[in-house]
Amino acid sequence: MSGIKPKVLLADDEAGLRELLRVYLEHAGFDVIEAGDGLEAERELAGGHLDLLILDIMMPKLDGLTLCKKVREQEEGLPILLLTAKGEEADRLVGFECGADDYVVKPFSPRELAARAKAMLRRSVKPQPTEEGRLVYPYLLIDNTLHRIEWHDAEVVLTPKEFSLLHLLARTPRQVFSREQIMSQAWGENYFAELRIVDVHMKNLREKFNAIGPFHYLQTVRGIGYKFEVPK
Repeated sequence: MSGIKPKVLLADDEAGLRELLRVYLEHAGFDVIEAGDGLEAERELAGGHLDLLILDIMMPKLDGLTLCKKVREQEEGLPILLLTAKGEEADRLVGFECGADDYVVKPFSPRELAARAKAMLRRSVKPQPTEEGRLVYPYLLIDNTLHRIEWHDAEVVLTPKEFSLLHLLARTPRQVFSREQIMSQAWGENYFAELRIVDVHMKNLREKFNAIGPFHYLQTVRGIGYKFEVPK
């Protein structure tokens, strides 16, 4: 697969911004497809394989949050980065609840966005299958090489960020992670965001597992953060 550029769909109704971001993303090694509104982006999504989706929230015809949610109902593994001019915490939390993996608030540096996109792609790459990288607990299988989760023999489909968070905690059972530690290790040391984002992702994780059967591995440590502990 060497030499094949990762394909990113960039959806934003500002043509000038799309052109600027295209230059930086192509310089970072991406093959860029553009869309000027949500419906055009949806058509491009149906047209073939993508490695990354960059969505502006405030798009005409179909807004980015609605499209993000629709994508997540069909494709959990596609990394999604939201662009938003809104600075309110609640707006960003809604984005994560819709299944986004990351966000950038306008105005932003195009170089920063390209770097963020590359980091997201690295975290979402699935290594070739091996016998290593498997965490096995009662009724639970976490296969890091295949990015596959099984709970009571049923597959649990997670977003790249949800998988990273679960694997972070599960590889060191009983260790308590503060929200700051989780944010630093799962999003990167130079990433600054509201710590409540961690809570939103943990809530989403629990809901997905509990839909199959009661899931008690993820535990909240009041006033600190979270831990992974095997129920007795």
